[in-house]
Amino acid sequence: MASWLDRFRGNKPPDAALRGTPPLRREKTYSSDTGYVYQYYYEGYRESRRDGGGGHEHVFNVTSDRVSRFSMTLFLATRVLEAWQRENDRELTLTERYAIVKLSLFEAFDERTDLGPGAADCRITKEQIEAHSATLDL
Repeated sequence: MASWLDRFRGNKPPDAALRGTPPLRREKTYSSDTGYVYQYYYEGYRESRRDGGGGHEHVFNVTSDRVSRFSMTLFLATRVLEAWQRENDRELTLTERYAIVKLSLFEAFDERTDLGPGAADCRITKEQIEAHSATLDL
């Protein structure tokens, strides 16, 4: 039933092939404001649909205890990205988009204490794109 419902909503199955996967995964460490120290690596991205709109899911493999791992997904909606691009009269390159996704990952690490297998999904907002693009001086 769930797979039928996902197809009805236009969602890609969670095992859809990831693109942009690095040839060699490099685990990185981030000490968050919440006190947790996360180890993570980038798995890649895939096209996805949520709430009737398209975008890209960026998937990271994360652990905070070095024992159990979970996938953390950050969704960058096309309509949110295009709204920022229209207002700023420029397109973000793939590298700039990835930088915004990664800053959003760090923001989630810093602000959320509930991250784990059941709560590891984030949606990137236009406000986050604005703040992160200012940080990156875009």
